[in-house]
Amino acid sequence: MPLQITATDAEHPSFLLDLAWHLPLEEWPAASLVALPRGISRHVVRFARAGSEVVAIKEVSQWAAEREYELLRDLDRLAIPAVDAMAVVTGRVAADGTPLEPALITRHLNGSLPYRSMFETTMRPGTVNRLLDALAVLLVRLHLVGFAWGDCSLSNTLFRRDAGAYAAYLVDAETGQIQPGLSNGQRDYDIDVARMNIAGELMDLEAGGSLHPSVDPLTFSEAIVARYGDLWHELTRESVYPASKRHYIDRRIRRLNDLGFDVAEMQIQRSPEGDTVTFLPKVVDAGHHQRQLLRLTGMDTEENQARSLLNDLEHWMATQDDYTPEDPLGARPEVLAHRWVRQVFRPAVRAVPVELRRGMDPAQVYHELLEHRWYLSERAQHDVGLEATVASYITDILPHVPDPTAETAQDE
Repeated sequence: MPLQITATDAEHPSFLLDLAWHLPLEEWPAASLVALPRGISRHVVRFARAGSEVVAIKEVSQWAAEREYELLRDLDRLAIPAVDAMAVVTGRVAADGTPLEPALITRHLNGSLPYRSMFETTMRPGTVNRLLDALAVLLVRLHLVGFAWGDCSLSNTLFRRDAGAYAAYLVDAETGQIQPGLSNGQRDYDIDVARMNIAGELMDLEAGGSLHPSVDPLTFSEAIVARYGDLWHELTRESVYPASKRHYIDRRIRRLNDLGFDVAEMQIQRSPEGDTVTFLPKVVDAGHHQRQLLRLTGMDTEENQARSLLNDLEHWMATQDDYTPEDPLGARPEVLAHRWVRQVFRPAVRAVPVELRRGMDPAQVYHELLEHRWYLSERAQHDVGLEATVASYITDILPHVPDPTAETAQDE
């Protein structure tokens, strides 16, 4: 069978053909590879440059490659944070005619790190908690769309900085399956697998001296169960309110918005006696602040980054002379938002040299500037402004921040 590339984009096969498909992945020359941190995998995984893209390549059976390729594409259509499936390569043959394993190609997730790389600096307990929070949110989002992961773990997840927290992305979907809905038993199985996997991963770090002494693997692995349970309960519980206090429904929806979720469909039912109202969120979509920022500015960010940027945008709009929310003739929020992007956001980010950004995307850079501005203003007891903030951030903060993209690759 000749070499065949099944891709999601018509442009991909042309530059993917230039890669060394006639060699086992373990034997690819260093010139073809990109030195990026990678986690532990059951399969051989390497990063390579293909045209202008950096891709992750995993050798796996054809059935597994094609199945995971379709699952990742389904997750993308469902707006679930996961790596982008680019292609499946089959029909690989060595120079001597020996058949080689097919390969699944995914796009490298810029700014992301596997958990082992993050623990190289003996991560503090608070940061471990934020990683587990991100993983719990990812698992809830998967379960809301009917995806049973089957192998939830830190190893099968990539993490990106999201303002002061982290965003978790699914990186290995080969054990997953999508169904119309999940039973409590299916969800419990995923949670239990996550608990056991996380305990084992943290124990492994502990044995290698990479775990903070105050982090107990069993205690922290149990915490994922509580985090998941609290979030799932808040997103799916039925509420009964007095009929005279129907505004409690709005308050509940705002609380869900604060968690980063939109209520896309709901069920509201009045009791036969008319004295109570029952409210049940039926469809809950993640990314409330992401969608709001995207609608106003066209910027696509992580959820917590969007929340941070929206707060700054709203404060800035309130200072503009033509911002009159009650006046239909005043400037529309979308107009002001694009002005903010041009006059405030872009100049501030561009003032930070690219080589000093440590792999941070523009939204994260701006969030960091906002945090530093708050610190400087608190110390000075007045608003120091963005210009002074940028200068201080470049000279006082960035030179002391370690580069998270430095090579700390783990053996497969």
